[in-house]
Amino acid sequence: MDFKNVFDKIRVFLESDNLNKADALKGVMEILKEKVYHYDWVGVYELDSISKNLQLGPFVGKDTDHVVIPVGKGVCGQVAESNRTMIVQDVKQESNYISCSIDVQAEIVVPIKKDGVFVAEIDIDSNSPSPFEEADKTFLESVADLLSCYY
Repeated sequence: MDFKNVFDKIRVFLESDNLNKADALKGVMEILKEKVYHYDWVGVYELDSISKNLQLGPFVGKDTDHVVIPVGKGVCGQVAESNRTMIVQDVKQESNYISCSIDVQAEIVVPIKKDGVFVAEIDIDSNSPSPFEEADKTFLESVADLLSCYY
């Protein structure tokens, strides 16, 4: 996978004039889903600092019932709590996993930080077995850095 070309496409897209936060996030999610074959569901969860819940933001993929996730619950909630990227190569082995679809086999969740503080996260589900590599992590953390300016 040539993540450099995908990253460059995202960077150019974000340099477009007059992009508001919702359009920027949605556009990046669309690029990720379209350009990376093993990214089957791609979305952003944002922290509601008052309720301490994650709220589903822009996403691309099948609809999900999980529009609110408590911090600490599931992979997304654990990342919100730890402020660190988490890769689960086999969701059936994760005891704190929240199932969105029976098709999902793996998940990667990457925090978006503003001045080092967790504000949101990129959540990616894959229907492929063990698809995520260190390159995915590095790439998505760079994408999260780009998106941090919208918070």
